[in-house]
Amino acid sequence: MNKLTKEQRDQNIRYLLEKTTPYTFDDLVTVVELLRSEGGCPWDMEQTHRSIRNDFIEETYEVIEAIDTEDPVLLREELGDVLLQVVFHARIEQEKDVFGMEEVSNDICAKLIHRHPHVFGTVEVENSAEVLRNWEAIKGEEKQRVTVTDKLRAIPPMYPALMRAQKVGKKAACFDFGSADEVYRKLDEEIAEVKAAAASGDQAAVEEELGDLLLTVTSLARKLGVKSEEALYHATNKFIDRFEKVENAVIDAGKDMETLTMAELDEIWDGIKHKHD
Repeated sequence: MNKLTKEQRDQNIRYLLEKTTPYTFDDLVTVVELLRSEGGCPWDMEQTHRSIRNDFIEETYEVIEAIDTEDPVLLREELGDVLLQVVFHARIEQEKDVFGMEEVSNDICAKLIHRHPHVFGTVEVENSAEVLRNWEAIKGEEKQRVTVTDKLRAIPPMYPALMRAQKVGKKAACFDFGSADEVYRKLDEEIAEVKAAAASGDQAAVEEELGDLLLTVTSLARKLGVKSEEALYHATNKFIDRFEKVENAVIDAGKDMETLTMAELDEIWDGIKHKHD
């Protein structure tokens, strides 16, 4: 690992402080190097891949929030935070002489060129669906994923559960329901099995059967052309919005949510639901 000398460090700091043009990606790499180098920031110097793992997850979700709220100012900021995470992780590896941002940039460029033979080669495609089929085929060759099971196990287990389940179902298309109607019938079976497990008092069985039910729901979402993760996201937001309206209605009536019966709350809920549906 090439460590910065004090002279190099002071020179880089002066350059960054005196620069009058916009900072660049290379400047970001330099900033992270300075933060991690001797005489830099104690906190940044202590961090490892594992210690900032959750930061990466949180920053990614904040980008999603900016996208969903269509806030370009926030999106610009949050994309910068994600970019910092990428540079930071690469810097940790560079300090171990494993790889740095140059290798990361090289690899992604090489991957994109290889997986777009219709742009960088002689392959012809008619539409996006064909592009995706080619992408998956090339990816399978690169990763030496021969069997369907190879492809299923390659889906990261740390994905949100609904997203992972739907991706697994899509990859396992050779072993799938023929239509949405078949999924409806399977849902009836799964609900009956959940009820039976609950009646038995076996908590492990209840968890297993609920898992099967949720997995089947993701199959229905796929058949209906819906992303289950996004569907639940929007449904949760809708619930919070309606709950707020119910609570406001209760407060306006001079009552307390905690003292009303479920039947009374349901009546207010249904009124708000019908009014806005």
